[in-house]
Amino acid sequence: MNERGILFLDDLLKTEQLDGLLFFSLPNIRYLSGFTGTDGVFFYRSNETCFLTDSRYIEQAKVQVKADRILCYRDKLQAISELLAETALGKVGFEAEIVTVALYERLRKLSAAIDWRPLSRQLKSLRAVKSAEELRLLRRAAELNRQAFEAVLPLIKVGISEHDVALELEFTLKRLGGEANAFDFIVASGARGALPHGVASDKRLAGGELLTVDFGTRVEGYHSDETVTLAIGQIDGNLRQIFDIVLEAHDLAIKVLQPGMALAELDAVARDFINRKGFGSNFGHGLGHGVGLEIHEYPGVSPQAVDTLVEGMVVTVEPGVYLPGRGGVRIEDTVVVTATGCELLTSIPKTFRQI
Repeated sequence: MNERGILFLDDLLKTEQLDGLLFFSLPNIRYLSGFTGTDGVFFYRSNETCFLTDSRYIEQAKVQVKADRILCYRDKLQAISELLAETALGKVGFEAEIVTVALYERLRKLSAAIDWRPLSRQLKSLRAVKSAEELRLLRRAAELNRQAFEAVLPLIKVGISEHDVALELEFTLKRLGGEANAFDFIVASGARGALPHGVASDKRLAGGELLTVDFGTRVEGYHSDETVTLAIGQIDGNLRQIFDIVLEAHDLAIKVLQPGMALAELDAVARDFINRKGFGSNFGHGLGHGVGLEIHEYPGVSPQAVDTLVEGMVVTVEPGVYLPGRGGVRIEDTVVVTATGCELLTSIPKTFRQI
């Protein structure tokens, strides 16, 4: 188990006055123990860790998992109940946003002596600050983005379908070593560019349009996320105007991003600029989000965010302007917060490009 995780959990036990912590979230379990399978439970109390899984993953767990004990179960909840009874704990915290009401009721019935404590905000920052090894994997995933985009770019031209662009990116990323798509790729051209989550369709690219490509891959569990907007041939002045506005908003946010800055303040840097240019109502989503073992994770960068940036956090910066019926622009990079500002992890050029 990694040292940062141990310190975080020990502090959580103390501040929340808990005797133990139970994890069902697979990203959290992977972060804490190293397990990459799809079913398991991680239990922690001071000076003791225990990982539980079924017979499909027990041999894998023996190789991967860093824990004091590794147990194999047939009935997951019954095994949890027996473990908790054995350790005679009082208060046990669990992930409120992962455990369903039905699961909670079964846990409470099987372990009636346990005082179950739901944890939500208290766990948000568990994986927020990335280690040197995590940053290495995030950089590798971002580098695959760059290589794949350069390889596919010559194929992006009038007549090719959005779906074919997405497929070429997917195949190329996997040939380069990507494990899987980070998400369903967004390839949206022309009027479809006004859809922030316009996944690739059968529409064919046409001249005079903008094309937005939002894609990423996964390397050893860690994700890349990047958005490029291109001009297909000559575009009109209005579309070029919103491109320049979004690019400047993106650049302004990256320029001021630094540790100690409020997340809402960072969002406001880009949002206020776009608003001053007259397109505030056309930028509806947050400026960005955390990236790591999940493609969208803490911290969110939005007007509603209440936390601040910390050195080692990884976030996206992705302002956008979307004009219904006309098209849209989003420009996105992933950055790591440094001691004095930030460093780009993604590296595809974001300046205006006409193809």
